[in-house]
Amino acid sequence: MDLRIFTEPQQGATYADLLRVAKSAEASGFDGFFRSDHYLTMAGDGQPGPTDAWTTLSALAVQTERIRLGTLVTSGTFRLPGPLAIAVAQADQMSGGRVELGLGAGWFEAEHTAYGIPFPPLGERFERLTEQLEIITGLWSTPSGQTFSFAGKHYTVADSPALPKPVAPIPVIVGGTGPRRTPALAARFATEFNVPFSPVDRAATQFDRVAQACVDAGRDPSEIVRSCAHTLVLGDTEAEVAQRAAELGLRTADPKDNPLAGSPAQIVDQLGRWRERTGITRVYVQLLDIVDLDQLDLVASKIAPQL
Repeated sequence: MDLRIFTEPQQGATYADLLRVAKSAEASGFDGFFRSDHYLTMAGDGQPGPTDAWTTLSALAVQTERIRLGTLVTSGTFRLPGPLAIAVAQADQMSGGRVELGLGAGWFEAEHTAYGIPFPPLGERFERLTEQLEIITGLWSTPSGQTFSFAGKHYTVADSPALPKPVAPIPVIVGGTGPRRTPALAARFATEFNVPFSPVDRAATQFDRVAQACVDAGRDPSEIVRSCAHTLVLGDTEAEVAQRAAELGLRTADPKDNPLAGSPAQIVDQLGRWRERTGITRVYVQLLDIVDLDQLDLVASKIAPQL
């Protein structure tokens, strides 16, 4: 089972903070360093402010060597599809082929109004996301020397040279709990499907929907990696876990909802049950406290070897 570190820099982090976490994650043997793509804090004052996801990942591409890098997930409202395809492909070249793109419809209206970003209704956001996935994957997969064109309701691309090219096909991550449109998008475009912060039964139901959408689309469901994301809440006792959850601002750290809450031994057992129930092969370990890097060492030494 792959373990990837997942950070939330909009809560307040400098590039130096993120570089320290990424290098520690790489040294500890984690599979990837991923970050959210948000511009506004969801708790506290957010000092010293957010960092741009693809600016950060491009810099990390040349300051790390092995670890995979990506977003969970970039909001489709933030960037036009052509420029986003260019930025991600360039970051992939800079990394030597270690970049992955998580892309979603966007949901946090306050960050849009705070930074002057249009926020269409949900239906339109999904329409735009579908066209963005068509364009981005189309640009990347167009053979060198050929051009790419696309005519949609919201975006039109005419005779694009479809450059630059990524080093290798860039994995596309789709995620969420929507019952209809999200599984259908995953079946068409995703290399990986992620269910974030959900109880095991809800996650299993969503993976079943994605599998059925793949069958309906004539695709083998086993082609899509199944992953989940949860907050790391380490503690040797229930009291320590509860205290840690309170320090992180979490309302609960119930293992039924969060397999990454508990002692290292409990987390290993809980992830094992999740794998049996849902078929996950990858876990994004949300690290809310990016100062306490001893957590990474504990996960790497006590949990990862047993997975």
